[in-house]
Amino acid sequence: MFKGIYTPMITIFDNEGEVDKKSVRALVEKLISDGVDGIVILGSIGEFYNLSPDEKAEYIKFITETVAGRTKVIVGTSSNNIKEVIELNKCSKEAGADAVLIVTPYYFSLNEHYVYEYYGTIAQNTELPILLYNFPAKTNTNLSPDLVLKLVTEFENIVGIKDTTDSISNVRKFVDKIKSVRKDFSILSGFDEYLIPNLQVGGDGIIGGLSNINAKLFIDTYKAFMDKDFEKVSVLQKDINKLMKLYDLADPFIVAMKEAVRMTLDLDFNTSLRNYTIKVDEIVKKRIIDTINLK
Repeated sequence: MFKGIYTPMITIFDNEGEVDKKSVRALVEKLISDGVDGIVILGSIGEFYNLSPDEKAEYIKFITETVAGRTKVIVGTSSNNIKEVIELNKCSKEAGADAVLIVTPYYFSLNEHYVYEYYGTIAQNTELPILLYNFPAKTNTNLSPDLVLKLVTEFENIVGIKDTTDSISNVRKFVDKIKSVRKDFSILSGFDEYLIPNLQVGGDGIIGGLSNINAKLFIDTYKAFMDKDFEKVSVLQKDINKLMKLYDLADPFIVAMKEAVRMTLDLDFNTSLRNYTIKVDEIVKKRIIDTINLK
């Protein structure tokens, strides 16, 4: 079962658009040292859309070798091309990953029959555990609790879901509908600030981008909730609320996220999206410093 704090890692590229392995390795080591329950690579924040299948295969191998079993590795293998997803799932299995994360088909809005066909075909041809990824704001496709229940009932290797919807009631509906059938089904929120609400309604944690910057904050909050130290939870939630402001400091927010990671690691690396020159100015940099300085 996947529960706790999972970091959807940024992918750091150099000025030539190649993976900056030194900086990526430094981030991996920091996250493992902080005690995250796992890392997710090639997700939305990880710019899966900016790498070719061959580049993804190479990156998966690099990450799994770097992690070396010290924490769980979940690989984003999303694509509208079902064959490509299946091939990346096989590659992830061979590299030693623990699971794959697959977003719903995007761009076109498919009805539930075809979304079922998409995941069903993939599940039948994949050995690794599969986490569904519901992100309707970006994909224009929403996974209903009834559809997820059908998938979970028919395919044992579908073991969890990342729900990136700005509504905790969505998590509650997944919990109510699915946990009674599959208690080990993992329901993780994609919004960092929903960690505590997620746990309160019976979910299992988050796959939250801000843990790239301050994983300890979310790990401590999770532990405080499990220890029923609700006074500490209240204090830490205020820090999470402050950190959430980072998402509003740049468009796309990934650039601000990368800049914050660069500051946290005290490294010098390219903070733009791959093959772009999007940078934050000095005013935004100061706002980032103010936002991530919680003490």
